[in-house]
Amino acid sequence: MEGPVMTEKTVDFEKSMERLETIVNEMESGELPLEQMIKHFEEGSKLVTLCSTKLTEVEQKIEKLVKKGDGLGTEPFEPQA
Repeated sequence: MEGPVMTEKTVDFEKSMERLETIVNEMESGELPLEQMIKHFEEGSKLVTLCSTKLTEVEQKIEKLVKKGDGLGTEPFEPQA
């Protein structure tokens, strides 16, 4: 069985999440000068927006398989509350 297919968008998402984690860790350290904190905040905000958009796109594409009579069909994915 093969692992998940890594597309360019998946890699971009993963790299964005890794960079966001690095930014958060550096900001939480309390060792950055104010100007660098502001730059990190701006970059982090852009990354959060990018990752959120990608997650929304993925959520809209996910469909779950459901049994319909003798065959299989699809219906839109609806996250549970």
